[in-house]
Amino acid sequence: MTIDKKKVVYQIYPKSYKDTTGNGVGDLRGIIDKLPYLQELGIDMIWLNPFYPSPQRDNGYDVSDYTAVNPDFGTMADFEDLVKAAKEHQIELMLDMVLNHCSTDHEWFQKALAGDPYYQDFFILRDQPTDWVSKFGGNAWAPFGDTGKYYLHLFDVTQADLNWRNPHVREELAKVVNFWRDKGVKGFRFDVINLIGKDEELVDCPVNDGKPAYTDRPITHTYLHDLNQASFGQDDSFMTVGEMSATTIDNCLLYTAPEREELSMAFNFHHLKVDYENGQKWTIMAFDFAALRDLFHAWGEGMSQGNGWNALFYNNHDQPRALNRFVDVTHFRNEGATMLAASIHLSRGTPYIYMGEEIGMLDPDFDSMDNYVDVESLNAYSSLLVSGKSAEEAFAIIKAKSRDNARTPMQWDASEHAGFTTGKPWLEVGKSYRDINVETEKEGRIFPFYQRLIALRKELPIIAEGDYRAAFKDSQAVYAFERHLGDQCLLVLNHFYADEVELELPPRYQHGQVLISNYEKVSICEKVILKPYQTLAILADN
Repeated sequence: MTIDKKKVVYQIYPKSYKDTTGNGVGDLRGIIDKLPYLQELGIDMIWLNPFYPSPQRDNGYDVSDYTAVNPDFGTMADFEDLVKAAKEHQIELMLDMVLNHCSTDHEWFQKALAGDPYYQDFFILRDQPTDWVSKFGGNAWAPFGDTGKYYLHLFDVTQADLNWRNPHVREELAKVVNFWRDKGVKGFRFDVINLIGKDEELVDCPVNDGKPAYTDRPITHTYLHDLNQASFGQDDSFMTVGEMSATTIDNCLLYTAPEREELSMAFNFHHLKVDYENGQKWTIMAFDFAALRDLFHAWGEGMSQGNGWNALFYNNHDQPRALNRFVDVTHFRNEGATMLAASIHLSRGTPYIYMGEEIGMLDPDFDSMDNYVDVESLNAYSSLLVSGKSAEEAFAIIKAKSRDNARTPMQWDASEHAGFTTGKPWLEVGKSYRDINVETEKEGRIFPFYQRLIALRKELPIIAEGDYRAAFKDSQAVYAFERHLGDQCLLVLNHFYADEVELELPPRYQHGQVLISNYEKVSICEKVILKPYQTLAILADN
């Protein structure tokens, strides 16, 4: 697989993008309506979160039918229209494949429950549970009907893990991938795909909730290679990305090395845990800049030297807005948003923009727990109260870390519900929508800056193709890196704080060209003074 390194992907959470029916839920027609906007932004591919039939216990990641469209989002004809309309706007589609588990409502699980031995082998059943903890809290095993056995669910109790050791399962899942490929889809994002390789014998693992026992197991690589060969690998232009939970650089080199024919690129999440106190999500802590810097450098250099490929992002449907995490948004929203954008779009890897990021959307600033709907957040709130936190303390943590922060409706204009729906939205709109919306921001500083970054990746081979080298490794305020290709080099400086900082430039950059900055007047000589949240990229000859 040869990936087009110039491409930029835009992620849409369909439920929250644009509602055309007035039922308060975004739909496929709404995405069709907004294709001209996305073309104007300059992106190449849209990644859609799951829109398949689902009981929606986990916002669609509990799939009950892999080859149909949930009526909430429209019809198969709407999807086919979307593929066609997107193509007319030079945009391709990437779908979310949730192949580690399916909903307990899926006919496979229902048949298994009814006693069909063929389908019972589609799931991971044991007489005795291990001590593994579900990622949504509680034990990862639940009673399988009244059989006396237990089934594995690494996520919600309604999300039963599939048994990839069974060749029939692998065959069925390859058929699912090919079904959508035949519909004209050109990319797939594979949900928690590094968890599919369970060992034959499952053992207790008291370390880290049991994760080492089922994460990045060697057989996962075999399964991915086989899936590649049986489906998307037959088309050289396909783009695939694996969501890798708690992974390592060494494994991601294996997942993404072109000659191994597994996946095009990998998401890792280590950099989004730098504001977790003692590694725990449901805490409040200022982000650790040094940890963020070092992780970016380790992954940037490690993947560059080993010829792997990173998927680059700060935001997605599972994360609070990066602006609220890393930037003083009260005073420097524009500067912070553009700096964060440059720090990934000028790096080595494929950038992913999450809807709303290109206009500097913020966390919604909800007033009470009544505003939250996410199952993980509601479970966490209950757990925090049980652990002795006051209602105020627990709410403050949810407000900072909830996945719903990213899932609020897209802010199109200043009208009621931000132009997302004429009805009552499924999740309240963020408070900032009157000021922060597409209509105002297109004339603002953030949207045009994203347009420019996307254009530069297409114009300059050094951005798409160059290697990655860490720079100013010890800086306590600036995340900096170099890109090298042939006779050119590019230095990218990203200042993460609200003060000014002075840097001595390496000689080759002292007479270089300012490629892009989020401040107007920039002068470079031996030294450069970076303003609050400034990003500055300097192009020079080696």
